[in-house]
Amino acid sequence: MEMLTSIIGEINSIVWGPLMLVLILGVGLFLSLGLRLMPILKLGTGFKLLWRGRKAASGDENSGEISPFQALMTALSATVGTGNIAGVATAVFLGGPGALFWMWITALVGMATKYAEAVLAVKYREVDEEGNHVGGPMYYIKNGLGSKWAWLGMAFAIFGAIAGFGIGNTVQSNSIASVMESNFGTPTWVTGLIVMVLVGAVLIGGIRRIGHVAGALVPVMAVSYIVAGLVVLFINAEQIPHAFDLIFTHAFSPVAAEGGFAGAAVWAAIRFGVARGIFSNEAGLGSAPIAHAAAQNKSPVRQGLVAMLGTFIDTILICSITGLVIITSGVWTSGESGAALTSMAFAQALPGLGNYLVAVALAIFAFTTIIGWSFYGERCVEYIFGVKSIAPYRVLWILAVPAGAVLHLDFIWLLADTLNAFMAIPNLIALLLLSPVVFQVTREFFAENKDL
Repeated sequence: MEMLTSIIGEINSIVWGPLMLVLILGVGLFLSLGLRLMPILKLGTGFKLLWRGRKAASGDENSGEISPFQALMTALSATVGTGNIAGVATAVFLGGPGALFWMWITALVGMATKYAEAVLAVKYREVDEEGNHVGGPMYYIKNGLGSKWAWLGMAFAIFGAIAGFGIGNTVQSNSIASVMESNFGTPTWVTGLIVMVLVGAVLIGGIRRIGHVAGALVPVMAVSYIVAGLVVLFINAEQIPHAFDLIFTHAFSPVAAEGGFAGAAVWAAIRFGVARGIFSNEAGLGSAPIAHAAAQNKSPVRQGLVAMLGTFIDTILICSITGLVIITSGVWTSGESGAALTSMAFAQALPGLGNYLVAVALAIFAFTTIIGWSFYGERCVEYIFGVKSIAPYRVLWILAVPAGAVLHLDFIWLLADTLNAFMAIPNLIALLLLSPVVFQVTREFFAENKDL
């Protein structure tokens, strides 16, 4: 196991090296500039379309399986997970407060990336033999770039089908089991079995049931967590100016060792801020457009405007709440990491309650991630082997939940982080090559819809 961990660690250091960070941020910046900062400037328009998209527009009912709102909630169910609680804490623990700044930068340019992904997903989606709309990077690579690039789409599908078991399954069930054991004394294997049964009950209904469950759970859990975080920030209000000072200062300068914090160079702040930001909001990974391809929306641009909100909500809102709570509490120098650090920060402001709030939030966040990512994995394996492969993949997915609950967390995090990068590379290449299509479709849409 030590040898395997060492090998994956070496691979991780390469795939998450300077080249990958430049690629992720570079593609996001390129798309942002090519779109003339439209995703940021049209943020309000995105929220208006999200509100209208609770039901399919007239004539769009047969263009997908779930409403535009449910498509975003499905994508958010997969992105709002351990990354928002444990991932942010790990970034601050390893990179210092400055890591939060680089998470913000990743999110701001990532909005353009997520927009472009959804536009291409809807434009190049197909209808499978069961009548379901299918799309995502593998389809916009095949249909947008042509047969000579088909290998790249297949590579994404293979990485996505495997990566799902890391980022979207075992990491999440492991986090649920760990937090339930530490806060409520529940054995990890018991938690694993309970989550397995709940996941199985949802997956039987396919994308429509996933969409309904996500549409009900995600808004409630996100708003509840944000409100709880704002209460803690109100209690720690005097420390907020100092927290922002630490964030902006250490984004560009090293942070010295203090208490249980080992110190961190600027590179650590950038690396872990960007890596954990991507782990959380998945902009550039190519996962979210798989959900948006199922939306009852005939307009690629309208769905893109809804899709980009996922990055804003996930990172700018939820991750920022977690990061600010940790920094204002002062416990970021305690030596704790992951969900334990977030729990400590909430518990300091809300004794006897804060740690339980985090435990419940993490459990719900992680559960929805498991059901959201199951859909991504199914679509990837369907692309490789056809519709007949979905049922056996679903069985493997459900069985992996209790297995993940009892595995060692550090190895799972490392593996998931590495597989993320392997997914991102084919998708980012496709986004660059298809960017002229995104720019043209966007220009034509806003020329025809000047009221938006």
